[in-house]
Amino acid sequence: MSATEQDIATLLQSLLTTIETQIVPLTAQGVSSGSKLFGAAILCKSTLAPLTVATNNERASPLLHGEINCIQQFFSSPTLAVGYTPRPSTKDCIFVATHEPCSLCLSGITWSGFDNFYYLFTYEDSRDLFSIPYDIQILEEVFRVQAEGESEQALGRRELYNRKNKFFTAKSFADLVGEIEDEGERTRWAREVGRVKGLYGGLSERYQEGKREGVESASVWK
Repeated sequence: MSATEQDIATLLQSLLTTIETQIVPLTAQGVSSGSKLFGAAILCKSTLAPLTVATNNERASPLLHGEINCIQQFFSSPTLAVGYTPRPSTKDCIFVATHEPCSLCLSGITWSGFDNFYYLFTYEDSRDLFSIPYDIQILEEVFRVQAEGESEQALGRRELYNRKNKFFTAKSFADLVGEIEDEGERTRWAREVGRVKGLYGGLSERYQEGKREGVESASVWK
């Protein structure tokens, strides 16, 4: 692999390890209490060490999505890890979300000054795999404005948001894998991403079961 591909592989390994070993266990607890299965982490750009890890806490407040909860925790402490005094600038951090951030979380990431984020599952995954369609619906109904003379078909082809803009660059894990030119390595990392995605199957079943049983949550949209 080239040096760039090695950098991508190192980043993927850190992101996937953080999700598997730190976010998933927190999410399992959150799902059991009625919260959705979305989580997030903030990593140091230079070392790729996790600084803050959080999951959804909609049982307490409908605003405490995984990303917002993570940002709140990040800014609540002046120091986050040994060697970080004071807390690092958001420009020196990597933001990772288990699921592509909704409109609330996109704004939270932007207002907090993070210039990047990576996500494991897409909006379509949230809708199709986890029966949570609201990210797409809110962006379509609230933010996607039809131009004069624009057809419904053309409107539907427009992206829901700019993944590369003056504030941040957003990439899915699949995007990162696609940047690896070596076919064997690309296949290997695609399998590894798929394996970590598979950890969310049981969490989704538990969340849906909780909805059927009427587990309490402050969230309006379940």
